[in-house]
Amino acid sequence: MSATTTRPTTGTHVTRGGSSLTGTGRLLRFMLRRDRIRFPAWALGMTAMMAYFGNLLPEVWTQRTLEDFMAGMGNSPLMSLLGGPGYGFEEITLPRFMVDLYGLYLILAAALMGILTISRHTRVEEQTGRAELVRANVVGRHAPLTAALIMAVGLSLVTGLLMGLALSYSAMEPQPMSSAFLFAAAVAASGIAFSGVAAVTTQLSAYSRAASGMAGAVLGVAYVLRGLGDMSRAQDGPATWLSWLSPIGWSQQVGAFVLDRWWPLLISLAFAAVLAAVAFWLESRRDLGAGLVAARAGSPRAAGWLSSPPAVALRLQRGSLIGWTIVMAVTGATYGAFGQIMVEGFTDAPEIMLEMMGGEENILNGYLGLMGLMYAIVIAVFAILSIQALRGEEYALHTEPVLATAVGRPTWLLSWTTVTTLGAVWLLFVAGLGDAAGASIATGNGDLFGPTLLGHVIHTPAVWAVTGVALALYGLAPRLLGLAWLVFGYGAFMSFFGGPLDMPDAAMDLSVFQHTGQHPLEDISWSAVVVLTAIAVALTAVGTAGFRRRDLVTA
Repeated sequence: MSATTTRPTTGTHVTRGGSSLTGTGRLLRFMLRRDRIRFPAWALGMTAMMAYFGNLLPEVWTQRTLEDFMAGMGNSPLMSLLGGPGYGFEEITLPRFMVDLYGLYLILAAALMGILTISRHTRVEEQTGRAELVRANVVGRHAPLTAALIMAVGLSLVTGLLMGLALSYSAMEPQPMSSAFLFAAAVAASGIAFSGVAAVTTQLSAYSRAASGMAGAVLGVAYVLRGLGDMSRAQDGPATWLSWLSPIGWSQQVGAFVLDRWWPLLISLAFAAVLAAVAFWLESRRDLGAGLVAARAGSPRAAGWLSSPPAVALRLQRGSLIGWTIVMAVTGATYGAFGQIMVEGFTDAPEIMLEMMGGEENILNGYLGLMGLMYAIVIAVFAILSIQALRGEEYALHTEPVLATAVGRPTWLLSWTTVTTLGAVWLLFVAGLGDAAGASIATGNGDLFGPTLLGHVIHTPAVWAVTGVALALYGLAPRLLGLAWLVFGYGAFMSFFGGPLDMPDAAMDLSVFQHTGQHPLEDISWSAVVVLTAIAVALTAVGTAGFRRRDLVTA
């Protein structure tokens, strides 16, 4: 009797009869089949947004009003923070205005598109066990990641092409047409770059939520670096180079309709290619379903404080809360410290700009109030992601064992919701604390501390209302949970762009972020606080009732 042994292989796995890329084409077709709704929704949704800007702006702005508006904004740190480097403001045109003010948000949307697409078709597949079934066939080790990258890059390119066509043939009539496609290519490049980021983060963690969270953290850092660099440029400061450390900044540095530089896009593509290579290398060194950052072995006995459903919900969301807390503290202190620079940047602003910021004596209060609104919008993202994580727990079959104990459905749902809502309060408090401390130290005015902190926390009911929408959708029809992003997107859009676009008051009032007031510049509307809180409670009740009655995803 003889026995043979096989030596374990390391590195690239080669499937019998094929290579590590065997089955890529078939997997790509399968992914396209799965995303037959998501793919056109992303592409057509972003194209519609581009068409909206391209056709609405000529109706709202004349060349005269545009020049008056930009007379003081062109060199202001606020414009740089909200938009970008501001190329061409000296001879402003509508296409330049659109690229410099609205382009940033299209770039951010493309980045999210890339992150979510890669996570959905790689780590989520492994976490749910579907990847194991697929790999049981003649499928190479790197085929799923390769197909996902092709999918994400293709989605970015198709979206960029459609956006370029929408802008070129809009009422804005941008000239030259090549600049319109350059801007669309810059948006697409952001999606490709962050697809590479997500390809790496999905190798690090065994959980899709953590992998997407890490990629989102990279996006947040990129946004902060871009903002600080562009604000420094507006003041002829020494930190302009920070923008060149950001993939978002690379897309903006093309300077469409002004500089028309194609070569910054090569940086984005090279960045994505390097990260893709790193992702393949990392994938060769981990087991299917595992992450390179190994989960710590838990104690054989659960801690006493984990005996209640709220404690379990807190434990499951602890990592996310810690990460968000760090980001809020750092960015809050950073942007607060720029308060004095904002005041100096508006010294020679025209009257129309001073009125927007509350008058010459209230510029700092106007800036701090705007920061409170901005952080409320950002933290609403945390709230929606938290409810999506609850849905993920159910689809991963983790909810069923919890409910098999003496824990009822309403108790579990409300426990998770309590952690989310209190987490929103905490994050707004941390962001406000950073802004208040940074502004007080930078200006030497300690009286700013209390009003600034209150101006951030008072937006809590607006975040709760968004949370309530997500919770109601989850309780009634989990597949429709994505609609919560429409409520969020509408509110964010109206808050930032409703005023400049001269939107009707009725349309502005539909935004949940518009009602409490931008304190300390504006007085707090306590009636709005009460109404928004009541709406959040009512939506939570609807979601709880729906969750009690619908079928649960089970094994």
